[in-house]
Amino acid sequence: MARKIHTPPTATPLMTLSDVAAYLQVAERTVYLWSHKGELPGFKLGNVWRYNRAEIDAWIETSRAATPRRHA
Repeated sequence: MARKIHTPPTATPLMTLSDVAAYLQVAERTVYLWSHKGELPGFKLGNVWRYNRAEIDAWIETSRAATPRRHA
């Protein structure tokens, strides 16, 4: 009988490059380039990119804080 692999309920599923592109509303090529340059937090599993949603959300907040704002 094969054993089932148990994933803890707190584990966050990984996002694909396509998932991240849709989430950020940018082209997949843009996500790939940012990932390849190390600008976007992600890692390769074999030959495909994978992303943790919490890290993407933190990256968004860091980018938002670094964006200059004009004061009216």
